[in-house]
Amino acid sequence: MNKNQALHILMVGMTLGTAWAVRGHFGHEQGAAWAGGIATLALILVSRRKDWYSKMLPTVLAASVGWGITGMISYGLVVGYGMSNNYPNALYGLTMLFAIGTLFGVLGGGLTGLSLESSKERKVEWGVLFAQMGMGGLIVYGLLIQQLEWLMTPPRSEAWAICLGAALAFLWYTARKGFPATTRISLITGIGTGFGFAFGNFLQIVGMVAEIPFNMWNVMEYSIGFFGGIALAYGIFTSVWPQTVSPVKAWENRVAFVLVFLVIPFVVFQQSLSFDPVIERFRTGAEVVQPELTGKISSISSLIILVISAALIGYRLKKVHTGFNVGDIRFVFIVYFSVYILFGYIINGVMGGKAALNIHLYVVNLIVILMLTRIQGSPFSSHPLLQVDSRKLFKVLVAVILFITVMSFIAVNLHEGLPGTQNRF
Repeated sequence: MNKNQALHILMVGMTLGTAWAVRGHFGHEQGAAWAGGIATLALILVSRRKDWYSKMLPTVLAASVGWGITGMISYGLVVGYGMSNNYPNALYGLTMLFAIGTLFGVLGGGLTGLSLESSKERKVEWGVLFAQMGMGGLIVYGLLIQQLEWLMTPPRSEAWAICLGAALAFLWYTARKGFPATTRISLITGIGTGFGFAFGNFLQIVGMVAEIPFNMWNVMEYSIGFFGGIALAYGIFTSVWPQTVSPVKAWENRVAFVLVFLVIPFVVFQQSLSFDPVIERFRTGAEVVQPELTGKISSISSLIILVISAALIGYRLKKVHTGFNVGDIRFVFIVYFSVYILFGYIINGVMGGKAALNIHLYVVNLIVILMLTRIQGSPFSSHPLLQVDSRKLFKVLVAVILFITVMSFIAVNLHEGLPGTQNRF
């Protein structure tokens, strides 16, 4: 791995880490979808591949769907298990966080890679794929949850089983249809996000025990995205890719634009920043002065920002007639990322004069990321791999699991109980 490639991989890791940390303020599928879209724009931006620039919109949409699907998984109790003061529960918690994080990466990284690997010679049958993923989710949920009652987080939602079924169906599709790069990226990204989630929970525990005056939950979220982004970028930049891409039709770009830059931000706005939810948040959690007035100003400002950003991106892309260039991708990336961070400021009460340290660090990260995007040179390996090295991947998986067992042992011996601790057994 050369220096340029390492810095580009770091840039993508920081991008998904920062975006996933911001996602923590919104949660759910829409927040994860926005974060995944930002990371994909970063990948395409530093790829220096003009053919990938041309399919930027549908690729970002596919990635948003992949990362967004796993937003349905409930993991609050699992984090509590990891914070337990007895080894069986702590080990269970960190191991299940690894499993949940793996599902994030398999679907998020997988759908990103699949869109990039789709070519004139081998096109993705998207309707067939999503039908199979939906059926796989129902079958696995019915078997594991309803029949065998293998519950991970009772009495919370067990939607992880739906995502597991969808992930298995996805991997089966890529294996049958001959998309080796996607299969490889999906598995590598899965291990990266899985490790990031377990390690992030460990960092959270260490921070709480040390009484560090910082949002340690946000540190855990950054860890998921950072290690997942690094794994995703490594997988993509070391894989073999087709030289011809499927031509993107005008209607595909229009649909992708509406869904990515209008629908996803609007759902985030509606669920978190419209009048009722933002006022309720300021009344109960944010502790801002005049919560009703601040909430209304915050909600109106958010909607204005959303509309302006979509208009700016739409105007910039509408002017393009010969295919997107690096300047277009950079513009979209900066606007889309900046708006997400602005929403993070607003939901934390900046209109009421309140902004936590971790919010300011998002801006610092963005500045560093933009500096890293200026690095010249190709991020791709000179000796790319055609398919996954199953033996090497298995060794990495075993090493990660062993590391989790050690982290669990250390975590248990750091404290005698923390706020939010849960016991599964």
